[in-house]
Amino acid sequence: MTKIEPDTRMQALEAAAFRRLTDHLAQRQDASNIELMALAGFCRNCLSEWLEEASIETGAPLSREEARLHVYGEPYADFKARQAEATADQLARMNASLAENARIRAAANSRKLDAQLDAQLDAGFPASDPPSITRPR
Repeated sequence: MTKIEPDTRMQALEAAAFRRLTDHLAQRQDASNIELMALAGFCRNCLSEWLEEASIETGAPLSREEARLHVYGEPYADFKARQAEATADQLARMNASLAENARIRAAANSRKLDAQLDAQLDAGFPASDPPSITRPR
C-alpha cells in the first residue's frame, strides 16, 4: 500500500489533533509516562522525539528541550520532579510494550519488503523464458 502524502487541509487537521493531544496530556498529569508506555507503547517523551525528528526535515530543527517544552507545556525537569519513581511492575510492563513495538515494526518492515519484492517481480514479467517453455502446447 502506498502512503499518500497529506494535503494542506489534512496537515492542518493533523496539527490541530496533535495540539489537542498535547493539551490533553498536559491536563492529565496523573497519566504518567511510564504508564503511557506500558499501555500504549508511547509517551510524552516519544511525542517530543517525533516532533524533534520532524523538525529536522523542515530545515529549522528544534532542540530536544524545545520539543519537550512544546509537548509538556513546561520545562521537562519541572514535570519529571512531580513524577513518582517507576515500580518494578511498571518497568516490566513498559519493557513488554517496547518489545511489542519492535515486533510490530519488524512485521511492518517485512510487509514493506515483501511489497517491494512483489513490485520488482511484477516489473520483470512477462518472464524472459524462451517461448518453448512459456507457450502452452
